[in-house]
Amino acid sequence: MSDLDRAADAIDDGELVIYPTETVYGLAGDALDPDAVQRVFDVKGRDRSKPVSLAVPSVDAATDYTEPSERELAFMRAFLPGPVTVLARRRPSVPDVLTAGRDRVGIRVPDHELALALLERVAPITSTSANVSGEQSARTVDEIGESVREGTAVVLDGGRTPGTESTVVDVAADEIVREGADCEAIREWLAEH
Repeated sequence: MSDLDRAADAIDDGELVIYPTETVYGLAGDALDPDAVQRVFDVKGRDRSKPVSLAVPSVDAATDYTEPSERELAFMRAFLPGPVTVLARRRPSVPDVLTAGRDRVGIRVPDHELALALLERVAPITSTSANVSGEQSARTVDEIGESVREGTAVVLDGGRTPGTESTVVDVAADEIVREGADCEAIREWLAEH
């Protein structure tokens, strides 16, 4: 069995997996399983009031879990896959624990071959950095802390990642919530659309 298949099986079984993206290494659990999402918070030591995003293999798949406006959908089609997290109204299947009770959820479609291959096998998964909250994000497997590794079943090694965090965008509010990759292009799009 390949590492990819083992990772997908682990997520299906409610376990966590470390995976590479085009930004940093991520921590994956089944985004629709409240227990798996809770484990993500526990492994990261993340404040429960801070939402976690979810990753899907395509913009079309994102609409299975969100209800984006026409403008939000146009933005997604312009920037995804890519190092961008787009906030959109969540569907009822998305658990409160993932969004910290908010009505919107961050959507990621990573532009990374290994991440997309995992997402083709199992989605949606959590999209959050594979590190203890407040610590540096990992660009290589070796940079991932021992406590995070111990909390996961499988580590997918995709080599060195670029290391720039995704830009988080609230298209409805015309707001860049967190600056990261592709900021200037995003600002231009928001101004023009």
